[in-house]
Amino acid sequence: MPQTYLDFEKPLADLETKIAELEAMSHQDGGPQIKDELKRLKQKAARQLKETYAALTPWRKAQVARHPERPHFSDYLDQLFDEFQELAGDRVFGNDEAVLGGLASFQGQSVVVIGHEKGRTTESRLRHNFGMAHPEGYRKAVRLMDLAERFGLPVITFVDTAGAFPGKAGEERGQAEAIARSTERCLTLSVPIISLIIGEGGSGGAIAIAAANKVLMMQHAIYSVISPEGCASILYRDAAKAKDAAEAMKITADDLIKLRIVDKVVAEPVGGAHRDPQKAIAAAGKAIDKALSELSTLRPAELKAQRRDRFYTIGREGLN
Repeated sequence: MPQTYLDFEKPLADLETKIAELEAMSHQDGGPQIKDELKRLKQKAARQLKETYAALTPWRKAQVARHPERPHFSDYLDQLFDEFQELAGDRVFGNDEAVLGGLASFQGQSVVVIGHEKGRTTESRLRHNFGMAHPEGYRKAVRLMDLAERFGLPVITFVDTAGAFPGKAGEERGQAEAIARSTERCLTLSVPIISLIIGEGGSGGAIAIAAANKVLMMQHAIYSVISPEGCASILYRDAAKAKDAAEAMKITADDLIKLRIVDKVVAEPVGGAHRDPQKAIAAAGKAIDKALSELSTLRPAELKAQRRDRFYTIGREGLN
């Protein structure tokens, strides 16, 4: 059971709390009545969990994507990659820990891996700036992509950010230019690049490392040009209408696969990735491995052409 329940999970939380209490009693006096009741409640909880997550609204998907126990980039890094060697700094200003990256081995193949890291504890969240990168984070990403191209290594990126850091310091150091350069570098790479949206994919801060040959998305992640709250504050002049904005923005994996903005949706365990992180990460690893295999036969010019055509055709279907 997760330690944190979302608002819409309250009935489920009550059920699972009762189950935990009965399990504690069963260890002391596991009479047949307690065991029967425990079995009945577990079946009811499993059914309710499945029904709840089968009918998530876009706003509830956004809440799941932000769940504090959802696996982060560091968790994917630990389970899917071997021999990770972090490479820090942008060689201009400093090192931004909102974006981590370096060399690693994936399924026995050398790769460059880059991702947003939000942090888990209060201390680590502050250190990683909640996954909101400064310009030096994107300049670091460009440096790593340059390295990947020089040595012919595929690039795998993991997106999980509410957006790039919007503060004064970021603007002073050229946030918009850094995001544009990182997006451009993704598009001009002569090696395969695969991106997986694991939680939030917000604004240019997300696409700066997600302009890839293959864009994958976890089932309960979200991907949009702005957060629902930000959209609501602009369109409705009221951030409290984030639920309405989420409905209108088409931010879910189901919407984005139909719009051909993402190429594949990676199924999560029932109840979301936070309920079984290892299973969710393993499924993501299989999807990445398949995508790499599909791109492995393409020459550099073909990779660039495929990437260009992929993005140029977004939104054009039905216009002619």
